[in-house]
Amino acid sequence: MNRFRPFMALALAMLPALAAPALGQTRVGEISTTFRLVGPNDKVVVERYDDPRVANVSCYVSRADTGGLSGWVGLAEDPSRFSIACRATGPVSLPAGLPQTESVFRQSASPLFKALTVTRILDAEKRVLIYLITSTKLVDGSPYNSVTAVPIETAAR
Repeated sequence: MNRFRPFMALALAMLPALAAPALGQTRVGEISTTFRLVGPNDKVVVERYDDPRVANVSCYVSRADTGGLSGWVGLAEDPSRFSIACRATGPVSLPAGLPQTESVFRQSASPLFKALTVTRILDAEKRVLIYLITSTKLVDGSPYNSVTAVPIETAAR
């Protein structure tokens, strides 16, 4: 039992960070999908995330939110089903030093070790930013994913 104490201490220390919402997250709306007699209904929520490093790019994520008693007390694990659509809300240009691939958003999807992650990938040849949403777990992830792309503004010739 003593050999697991460092792991458990680390896991407990990480819980607040895993449960914290991503920076720049705004809940845009929600639709109830399943009536629950006890606790809130299951729903699909739509949230907006503004890319923290690329100005004028907003990503809209729809995802399942489990209700019921376990959802109400924060113990439910949300299903790994989601969709993403990113749009330019103004001129989009690349900031200096933007990496080829970077994790830009992360949101907890369960009380322990499961998260939705949005990764930005630069397609320099086509001048497009690709945003990929996946589900990750401490041990394994999910094959469910969704992808969208935002063109980078080119200078007039």
